[in-house]
Amino acid sequence: MIKSFKAGQLLVRVFENRAAAGAAAGNEILETINTLLQSKKEVRMIFAAAPSQNEMLATLVAHAEEPAWKHIVAFHMDEYIGLPRESDQLFSFYLKRHLFDHLAFKEVYLINGQQPDEPERYARLVNAAPIDIVCLGIGENGHLAFNDPPVADFNDPETAKIVTLDPACRNQQVNDGCFPSIEEVPTQAITLTIPTLLRADYLFCTVPGPTKREAVRRTLNDPVSSDCPSTILRRHRHCTLYVEKDSYDPS
Repeated sequence: MIKSFKAGQLLVRVFENRAAAGAAAGNEILETINTLLQSKKEVRMIFAAAPSQNEMLATLVAHAEEPAWKHIVAFHMDEYIGLPRESDQLFSFYLKRHLFDHLAFKEVYLINGQQPDEPERYARLVNAAPIDIVCLGIGENGHLAFNDPPVADFNDPETAKIVTLDPACRNQQVNDGCFPSIEEVPTQAITLTIPTLLRADYLFCTVPGPTKREAVRRTLNDPVSSDCPSTILRRHRHCTLYVEKDSYDPS
């Protein structure tokens, strides 16, 4: 680790490269799971689906022998509307490939973007008990999950909702190599809201890569506002941000 500091209540850790940042995040997530299981029968977790999470998820999968996984109830935080059920661009497909197919979770609950009443159904599952851990990233426009600046609401009364995606958010999916052009990126999605994510006891936010450099700068320095939704992380009591030299601007 190069350095560590606080921005508000947010703990920021800067690493040499994305591999080191992802490994640190994964190891600290596993430590937190095992600590929680000393006093709880199960741990409820929400996962982001994005290339920024690859190294962190690989670190979790490398510990597949850990007995903790059979006590984990897993959710994911967002999903496209309108993609074919078999599409490999679905976030549920990403998490199956990178995580859910490798670890023996107690339960895994996936968002179904084909169902018109899915926000209500998924909200009931998420709200059945408190969420302990959220593993997330930050979008190029500062979004958390699919809460882009035009729809982000720090006081949102909903647990999950349907949103129209900001053009900057859709363009990020092209930058990430998930779609060949912005025209092919869906215009709507289902997302957990910002209050839902922030209710978790522990947040682990992994943000590597040069395309996230401006978003990280704004997260740490802009006024806390839905103009850059990720600024709200500075007010969470137990959130750690993992960045590396390509995504962190020390100036």
